[in-house]
Amino acid sequence: MQQSEPKTITILHTNDIHSHFEQVSSIAAYVANQREAEKGSPLLLVDIGDHMDRMAVETEGTMGQANVDIINLTGYDVITIGNNEGLTLTPEDLGRAYAGLLAQVVCCNIVEEATGEPPSWMKKHTIIEKGGIKLGITGATAPFSAFYELLGLRALKPEEAIQREVEMLRAEADIVILLSHLGLSTDQRLAEELQGLDVILGGHTHHLLEKPLQIGNTTVCGAGKFGSYVGRIRMQEQPDGTYRVTEGGCVPVDSHILDETVGNALAKHRMHAEDTLSETVAITDRILPLDHTAESPFGNLLAQAVRSYTKTGISLVNTGQLLGPLPEGEISAGMLHTLCPSPINACIVKLKGKDIRLTLEQSLLSEFWSREIRGFGFRGEILGNVAVDGLEVLYDAARIPYDRIVQITFSGEALQDEQEYEVGTLDMFTFGIGYEHIAKGQDPEFMLPDFLRDLLRLELQRPLSLSECEHKRWVQAR
Repeated sequence: MQQSEPKTITILHTNDIHSHFEQVSSIAAYVANQREAEKGSPLLLVDIGDHMDRMAVETEGTMGQANVDIINLTGYDVITIGNNEGLTLTPEDLGRAYAGLLAQVVCCNIVEEATGEPPSWMKKHTIIEKGGIKLGITGATAPFSAFYELLGLRALKPEEAIQREVEMLRAEADIVILLSHLGLSTDQRLAEELQGLDVILGGHTHHLLEKPLQIGNTTVCGAGKFGSYVGRIRMQEQPDGTYRVTEGGCVPVDSHILDETVGNALAKHRMHAEDTLSETVAITDRILPLDHTAESPFGNLLAQAVRSYTKTGISLVNTGQLLGPLPEGEISAGMLHTLCPSPINACIVKLKGKDIRLTLEQSLLSEFWSREIRGFGFRGEILGNVAVDGLEVLYDAARIPYDRIVQITFSGEALQDEQEYEVGTLDMFTFGIGYEHIAKGQDPEFMLPDFLRDLLRLELQRPLSLSECEHKRWVQAR
């Protein structure tokens, strides 16, 4: 009796596309070509989160609907959420965006505070069948607990949540897959410590594994960032009934090959988004210049916006959040999005005077304000100098570094090194990047869901804000 051929399945995976829509048509074309090449053999297509990024006009103007449409047209089977989906849109916004989603959303470590269960648009796991092969799929995302709490969600410890799902799926599925938006180091640890997991398809840290890592019985994969690559693995049934990865790697996406349907849909979403963002939100009677190396009115306006929003006595922000000067005349929502695209929120910290002083000293050094920053929500190019509100800073540029500030005045009195002050600042600083002394602040209070551009909009509508931002905070000693 002739033995039947072992079953095989091809799995394609993407991650951290971050709304790089210039790539999605080519990704769709590659996926379509792969489906044709497989000639009816089973193929699974998944995304591992951060497909959405509100820096993109299409995502911002449609609140993620453009991404959902592209996911549908490309034919994804299952997706998980990254921090850009989970934290830059509210659960209600995501519910509206995902209402028309054809793929299943899986994530086992994010639940509603009120119910202890995932939101209605998400499941802890799924089991789907392709070509007679049962695939058990769960997902997990980076547990930014303090942020999720503000959205009415609770982030569970990923390891424990994944373990529960894997044990359940192992009993029912031929292949158990984790869509992990947790980062490479966590993926490696999970592969070492967790039994019963066949494949980890990873993201979050933008790692590109040109060849998958084999750790014990688990294969670990990652396809880089921004849609430059599509990950591809092939799994084959073994004589004992288990499945093993027999081929794996990452395929560069050919940007010259396009999918016409996806391209047309994207063009329509772009037009709709631009129309939505054309709403006039303020009218200015002057240009607000911007300087990333020294004090400027637009930088001061951002500091005012954060101080007003956080209701603190002091605010510290980096001017690199702003990408250009604010023009005179009608200011639209789209213009503020273009000038301040980062999905960053304000927060309040209790910061000692000496850490405020050291932050301001660093702001006078080119190695800080010229520093290139990536990640943590920052979508600018360089860090930029520090803009302040609520303080007056007397400095002498001729003095040596870290001894240039002569005096800092707060509410008419000299700032005291050991005194603690309530400071309005940006959530990205609490992760210790950029001006790292701000991360020493205690009792951080994060303020979601409004972004910096929303705060600018409010500040521009406040009487006298334009005149106030032209007042000098940094004064050169004579």
